[in-house]
Amino acid sequence: MRKAIKLIFIGFIFLAGCSQKAEKQVKLYPEIKPYKTDYLQVSDLHKLYYECCGNPEGKPVFVLHGGPGSGSSPYMRRFFDPEKFNIILHDQRGAKRSRPYAEIKNNTTWHLVEDIEKLRKKLEVDDLILFGGSWGTTLALAYAEKYPEHVDGIVLRGVFLGTQSEIDHFYHGGVRKHFPKIYDNFVDALPKGNNGQIPQQLFNLINVEDSVRQKKYARIWAKYELQIAGLKVEERTDQEWDRTFSHFDPLSFSLLENYYMSNNCFLEPDQLLNNADKLDSIRVIIVNGRYDAICPPITAYKLHQKLKNSKLVIAEESGHWMGEKNIEKALLEAVQEFEQSL
Repeated sequence: MRKAIKLIFIGFIFLAGCSQKAEKQVKLYPEIKPYKTDYLQVSDLHKLYYECCGNPEGKPVFVLHGGPGSGSSPYMRRFFDPEKFNIILHDQRGAKRSRPYAEIKNNTTWHLVEDIEKLRKKLEVDDLILFGGSWGTTLALAYAEKYPEHVDGIVLRGVFLGTQSEIDHFYHGGVRKHFPKIYDNFVDALPKGNNGQIPQQLFNLINVEDSVRQKKYARIWAKYELQIAGLKVEERTDQEWDRTFSHFDPLSFSLLENYYMSNNCFLEPDQLLNNADKLDSIRVIIVNGRYDAICPPITAYKLHQKLKNSKLVIAEESGHWMGEKNIEKALLEAVQEFEQSL
């Protein structure tokens, strides 16, 4: 009996050790600084901020931020082994450090696709991995469908295909099924009479010279999206929101996102799904939160069904936010799968 108990105890110790080892394998990589930062002039008007991190001789991975308009962050560098990857991030037109800030002129999905191609050529990269979340998945798919010959693999998180049904879900009541109070508070904060076109209404409210009005409605939109992004709702005071927006200026995010959504993301109906066969030779790993209220997993599932060489991972106990622990784990594991072929 004692021997049996001892064996069981040893077994628990072994399993605990394996669990700790597995935990280490999916831990975010340490913070790193870029080895290069610069601007790329992509048009007479626009120039993009970009940065390169990790190993200059490593496998190039282009990280595509969400929004549109949110910009890249140091956190996004930490999903890649800096000894194995050349990690390339940029702020899309009008976003964060790119100039002009919050500029909508000559700013469409297809301008952004060509910007990625110009950056690829500037950095003399032949084949790359695309890593995108939310709007970044839209942009990754649009680029890969136009330039599949330059894409070795894709990692997507929180799939958004830019369709009317997804936009309606986001703006016109779909989210209300999950966050009724937050949605109602958001709609009640807008002037009446949007005629069922909230993206256009918000864009018109933010795209003004009145800085007070602009700031007010940019914050209303940003608050709404930030509150529904996570699995758990965090109640914040006005002072706490002020601190949040002291680190994150919501103007480019709110202006550009509503500009894009009011223009159907400059895509034809179901364009990305209809052209998915162009990605047949590309390995795609898709991660989606089970309870993602912004990008419900049905969209990721539909994309997975259309792609011949894809894997779908539904992250349990997770919403839309990239920082959900199960999403972080799934993304790290997805990147590690690509490492094996380096």
